[in-house]
Amino acid sequence: MQVSDMRALRLIFYTKTQRLHRLNPSIPNSLSSFPQFSRHFLHSTPSLHHSNSTAETAPRAWSIYDPAPGTDTPKLPAPTVSNDANGRDGNGNAKKPNLDIVGNKKKGKARFSWVCADCGHSDGQWWGTCRQCNAVGTLKRFSEGGSAEVSEGKTWLSPKAGESRPMRLTDVNRGINQLNWRIPLHGPFGNEVSRVLGGGIVPGSLVLVGGDPGVGKSTLLLQIAAMIAERNDLGQPAPVVYVSGEESVEQIGNRADRLSIGADELFLYSNTEIEDILGKSQPLSPRVIIVDSIQTVYLEGVAGSAGGPAQVKECTSALLRFAKKTNIPILLIGHVTKSGDLAGPHVLEHIVDVVLYMEGEKYSSYRLLRSLKNRFGSTDELGVFEMSQSGLQAVSNPSEMFLSDQYSDSEYLAGLAVAVIMDGSRTFLIEVQALCASGSIASRQVNGIQASRADMIISVLMKQTGLKLQENAIFLNVVSGVKLSETAGDLAVAAAICSSFLEFPIPNNIAFIGEVGLGGELRTVPRMEKRVNTVAKLGYKMCIVPKSAEKSLGSHGFEGMEIIGCRNLKEVINTVFRAH
Repeated sequence: MQVSDMRALRLIFYTKTQRLHRLNPSIPNSLSSFPQFSRHFLHSTPSLHHSNSTAETAPRAWSIYDPAPGTDTPKLPAPTVSNDANGRDGNGNAKKPNLDIVGNKKKGKARFSWVCADCGHSDGQWWGTCRQCNAVGTLKRFSEGGSAEVSEGKTWLSPKAGESRPMRLTDVNRGINQLNWRIPLHGPFGNEVSRVLGGGIVPGSLVLVGGDPGVGKSTLLLQIAAMIAERNDLGQPAPVVYVSGEESVEQIGNRADRLSIGADELFLYSNTEIEDILGKSQPLSPRVIIVDSIQTVYLEGVAGSAGGPAQVKECTSALLRFAKKTNIPILLIGHVTKSGDLAGPHVLEHIVDVVLYMEGEKYSSYRLLRSLKNRFGSTDELGVFEMSQSGLQAVSNPSEMFLSDQYSDSEYLAGLAVAVIMDGSRTFLIEVQALCASGSIASRQVNGIQASRADMIISVLMKQTGLKLQENAIFLNVVSGVKLSETAGDLAVAAAICSSFLEFPIPNNIAFIGEVGLGGELRTVPRMEKRVNTVAKLGYKMCIVPKSAEKSLGSHGFEGMEIIGCRNLKEVINTVFRAH
């Protein structure tokens, strides 16, 4: 009889015995119960012969019979998943063990979703473009199960008995001095950073610092680390750990030498594994831990490479748990996308306590540090720095970065006006430039001012003041690349256009504050007193404000400065552009 015929006969016989066994359990359900058949099949089928066969050393997972007595073939393990005590499924057939390619039992199939790196929209299928924000090439695969499980048993966390229990609010605040609670930062540089943070670094907080490449994020945090390590208010050593996944220890040390940093308690470490970083840092009991950057570190057991949505989310969550349980603040550096947003899923901004953003023009030495999110303070504060050879230096007078050299009144300054704006709680004086060119091909060019706002001011000037601007090409520019977003600069824009069109220079000691309405009237803006006070401190002799604010401001008596109130643009032109 041929081997194929014997296999077919064996299959038919086994099927019938299984059916009979279900009807009457006393009937044997294994071929080994019939020696004549089992002995015949074992010795007549070459692939199943026990001598020099693969079954002797590598049993098949799909085998359904026990080895013949006296053979050395190892017994197969029982199927791991079954519906009855015999390991059979509903049809009476042996259930195949759920084994993966390495012989381990699977924990469950991992589910994948596609997450947009720009807007955070999640979808179960890859579409090429994000269906929420229509961005192309931003979808990243994210594992929702399986290998995405992370062990909660962290060796770098020492559990404390009874620490997880609800506490009264009065018990939490008892014994805490709010004045000494935060980690202070001293000096002009430290005061600027503390202003943005809300008064200092909060213990156990997670701070994310973002910004364009090369803007000075690493320099900022290295200077903060050196300041904390050098000046300790606790009376005992307070080490600071600076961890970099992008630079080696020697490269960080070279940058520290350029910045003249030599703190003994500043520890440098280069690694990208979160558990190793925290495990090596905790024995030092650091005052602050700095990680540069969150896109370069990874966590074992999480799917995806470093910088992916899953890794960024899980690494940030692990750092947050460590910070809250150990009360050690952690400062992170985050990369940004081409659009200027923080790279990674948007949930990253929800996890951290503070989000700081560092801004700066490519060809300018000035840097602005502003707060986008702050659970411990205001988001209206702004820090101003200047990048030098010795690092970031605080700017004592922020208005000087936006004002050009003060020349004497001449025809070259026609079209220049000074506006007073607010950014958070800081007051800035910026220069607005205008150029009216008759017979030019270009109609209108605007830089730093909202185009619709500029069109409205130009139309109001033509309608309400009678200026013939129709045949002129108008160019508007804000000095130093600042964005004029609030309406307090409307009056300065209108004054600059009038100065250029009339070819009448504005005296360099006049500032403008006010909003322009469609009827040409001037409207007051918030915090007028603080704006005018800043103008007076900088030595200006005259300030043009709306008429409604003149009476209240005149009572404060700003020394050496005259406050002039105007109802509309016509009064401004008659006041400023009169013959001296």
